Amino acid sequence: MIRPAALFAALLATCAGAEPLRIASFNTELGRDGPGLMLRDIEKGRDTQVASVVAVIARIRPDIVALQGLDWDLEARGLTALSVRLAEAGWPLPHHFSRRPNSGLASDLDLDGDRRSGGAADSQGYGQFTGQNGIAILSRYPILADEARDFSTLLWRDLPGATLPTRNSEPFPSVAAQAAQRLSSTGHWLVPVDTPAGQVSLLTYQAGPPVFDGPEDRNGLRNRDENRFWQMLLDGGLGPLPGAPFVLLGGSNLDPWDGEGFNQTLRDLLDDPRLQDPAPTSAGAAMAGAQGHRGPDAQDTVDWPGIGRYRVDYVLPSAHWQVIDTGVFWPAAGEPGAEDASDASRHRLVWVDIALP
Repeated sequence: MIRPAALFAALLATCAGAEPLRIASFNTELGRDGPGLMLRDIEKGRDTQVASVVAVIARIRPDIVALQGLDWDLEARGLTALSVRLAEAGWPLPHHFSRRPNSGLASDLDLDGDRRSGGAADSQGYGQFTGQNGIAILSRYPILADEARDFSTLLWRDLPGATLPTRNSEPFPSVAAQAAQRLSSTGHWLVPVDTPAGQVSLLTYQAGPPVFDGPEDRNGLRNRDENRFWQMLLDGGLGPLPGAPFVLLGGSNLDPWDGEGFNQTLRDLLDDPRLQDPAPTSAGAAMAGAQGHRGPDAQDTVDWPGIGRYRVDYVLPSAHWQVIDTGVFWPAAGEPGAEDASDASRHRLVWVDIALP
């Protein structure tokens, strides 16, 4: 339900001739354990998780949604099949964009320091096969794919100010590994979309977790730099700046206040004056029970059983925009859509309504 103040803002935006855009991010966790299995489950129409993911997106009705946790394939058959299911559910998002992610992209090196090569953690981003748990975009409006910029090949060591892991003052796991290791666990993209409000640049990604490593803190340091990447981009250190109002959206795998990792990195990003943090909330997260966390429970976007609830999924409009409304689709128990939200993913869909003043 749109709040009265948000409804008034929407009416003002409409009277001013602006058409609000609803932009969302959703880590669907639809990735499967082998290539083609996600496509199979989407096309067969009997998978309850797929049905819940479709139901959540169709209920929120975003104009543009960045998706994480989707298996990539060369012909985008899995993404196309999901688009078909959404159209059948009454909310067509006919335009789509995907590129091969770093997840599952094999290397010939020991990238995780276990003295073996060829494992899932020796890929450029953790994955049992090429494209596992990639990212994608679905949109009501045309995506300018030829103008998209893919930063996924950027080497970690080449990010300005990067901090790479060491052991006994030596590069970890090796000089050769650091010479080949890409920054992005999945991908960092800048993707323009042609909307009624004009061209919108989407800055989207999915960072790797800052855990599952040793005292060298390889994953923690990489997660910090994956999230810090965006400020380096906006500072002009990685090429031309976005040429239009933009939205930064995706998964940080990092809470600004709680849990493991370099939390200050997210606080710095949220405080950047070039961005707005709408700080969306949900009744479901607010009523889930106190955890003793520093951050507001109502702003959490993921529920990891046995670990806790955290805010790790974001939609951050640039300062160009007027924010009309925002939310996390996490209904309280017993409310409409609550079962779909919990069955779809441990993550919850985050959305923002924006218009140009």
